[in-house]
Amino acid sequence: MSKSVRSRLVAAGVVAATLASVLAPQALAFGTVRKLGQNAEHERITRRALEPVGFERLTLNQLAGTSLMVGAGSFGAVGAPDRPFRGLISVTEAHCDDGDWFDARDYAQSRGKADQALRACRDLMYRNLDEALRRAGDLVRPDLSLGQVSVSSGCKFDEDDKDTAKCRVLEYFGLALHAAQDFYSHTNWVDAPRASPTVKNPQGLNHDAPAEWLGPALPAEVPAGLISGCYGFPEWASCGGRIKHDYLNKDTVHTDRGGYEKAMAVAAADTRLKWDQFSDKVRRQYGETRGNKILCVIKADDPAKACA
Repeated sequence: MSKSVRSRLVAAGVVAATLASVLAPQALAFGTVRKLGQNAEHERITRRALEPVGFERLTLNQLAGTSLMVGAGSFGAVGAPDRPFRGLISVTEAHCDDGDWFDARDYAQSRGKADQALRACRDLMYRNLDEALRRAGDLVRPDLSLGQVSVSSGCKFDEDDKDTAKCRVLEYFGLALHAAQDFYSHTNWVDAPRASPTVKNPQGLNHDAPAEWLGPALPAEVPAGLISGCYGFPEWASCGGRIKHDYLNKDTVHTDRGGYEKAMAVAAADTRLKWDQFSDKVRRQYGETRGNKILCVIKADDPAKACA
């Protein structure tokens, strides 16, 4: 979600204020709603990546969300970091923000600080993936009987252990996907090169495939030239003289930076990679038979029937 929507939600201290901010005219967001300039980007990316691997309708609705409008639909697990009062709207690593740097002597942030912010985003992805992996063992016991695997009553995705075991796996997997998807909107990874880069128009790295740096091998070095934008509320006050989120984001088809469709496509490819990597880890952690049953449970709407 971009700074324009997130900033208003951060500023809201009560429900009424939050609703007022949501209903106010907005623009820009790699978002979770179909209003305010957003077009449910996180939902669309997730469905594009995971429908082909067999996620069934009700389960995918819980993971991806359901075409959220004000007062209808849901954020889903992937959209949870954008949900008011979930506590992650202003956590910059949950959105891969604040990794900005420019090669100028007086730039306000060092390359080291920028790299630290980018690593924090990557680290958060894998902490959440690791937690999803740990909790996946609750879905299928060692004797291959099923745990709490229903999503029929809906999932809260608010760190509540009263959610079913399957909801908790989807929650942590979705949090990881949100950060990974925002990476492609909020960094310069897919952006076209600039002949004369400036703070307001930074260089692009022109990649058309997912970043290997976001893979499970944990490379030591941040890719050369990789940056994301400074996020703050408001950006003109918090990010003066810096590369702002507003300069870099590819959050809507109308974003000045360009590259929206490319960012969407590469984010979907990375989302599929995250599922494939997670699936491999499940099989290694729990063994082939139990692991495959766990993966079936994660994808199926009626695991007792589909995964017998």
